[in-house]
Amino acid sequence: METIRRGLLVPCLCVALAVLVLLGLGTWQVYRLHWKEGILARIAAAEHAPVLPLGANPPQYERVSVTGHFRFDLAAQYGIDVRDTLKGPIPGHYQVVPMEREGEPTLLVNRGWVPETAGVSIDNPGGVVTVIGFVRPGSQPSWFSPADNLANRQFYTLDPPVILKSLGIDQALPFSLTVLGPDENGRYPLPAQDFPRPPNNHLSYAITWYSLAVVLVVIFVLRLRSNPTEASERPLSDPGPHRA
Repeated sequence: METIRRGLLVPCLCVALAVLVLLGLGTWQVYRLHWKEGILARIAAAEHAPVLPLGANPPQYERVSVTGHFRFDLAAQYGIDVRDTLKGPIPGHYQVVPMEREGEPTLLVNRGWVPETAGVSIDNPGGVVTVIGFVRPGSQPSWFSPADNLANRQFYTLDPPVILKSLGIDQALPFSLTVLGPDENGRYPLPAQDFPRPPNNHLSYAITWYSLAVVLVVIFVLRLRSNPTEASERPLSDPGPHRA
C-alpha cells in the first residue's frame, strides 16, 4: 500500500494542480460574464433614457445632443467597412466632420457610413444643426493599423486630436460623437441605428473550462480503476525485468 501511495503522489498532485487552474479560469469567466452583463444593461437603459446635452465629461453609455455647424470643407474619411447590400458586398468608409460650436472646443463627429460607389449623393446640411449620438473615446494605433493618409484625409485610427490637428484645428475635444439615426431609404451618410454592443461569450467559455476540469478528473479516475495495482506490482527500486 505504501508503494501505491508513493507512486500516485506525483500524478495526483499534477491532476489537482491542473483542475485548480481550470476551475480558476472558469470562475474568472463567470466574473467577466457578470461584468459584461452590467455593461449591456447600461447600454440597453441608455437607448431608452432621455437625451442629455453634451457636457465636458460626458458618460460613454448615454445619448447626448450637440448643436453647432459642420465644417464640410474639412470633411475626412475614417476606416473601411464592407456591408452587405441587395447588390452584394460594398466597401465604404465613415464620414467624420469637425463641428464648431460657439465658445466651445471643436468636436469631431462621425456622421455615418458612405459607400464607395459612383453617383452616391451625400446629404451635407448647412447652417446650425442639432445631432444626437453617443460619445466614443479616442483610440490609439496598434501594430496592425494602416498608416493614415493625411494628404487625402483618410484615417484608420479614430484619434480626434490627431485628426483635427491634421485638418488645422488645435483646440479639440479628446473624444468623438457617433451620430444615431434611422436608415432613411438610401440617404447617406448612414448613421448608427443603435449603440455598439461588445460580444458576450463568457458563459460558453466558463462551461468549457469547468467541463475540461470534470473530464480531466473522470479520465484520471478511470485510469486508476483500469489498473489499480500497477504501482504495487513493481517496487520503486525495481526497474522491472531485463530483456536480453
